[in-house]
Amino acid sequence: MKWMLVISALLVLSACTHKVQVETKEPITINLNVKVDHEIRVKVDKELDNLFSEDSELF
Repeated sequence: MKWMLVISALLVLSACTHKVQVETKEPITINLNVKVDHEIRVKVDKELDNLFSEDSELF
């Protein structure tokens, strides 16, 4: 019984001592141009839909 307490105490203490860190040398940058491009495409698509609905003789 005593040995089980000693072993469990050692396991608990050894589990708390490890530390893992992940670091980069340069900061990570996230490019958000995809969202801007998406908004521009939606606006152009809406303008084209309006143009085609107004002038049905185009196509």
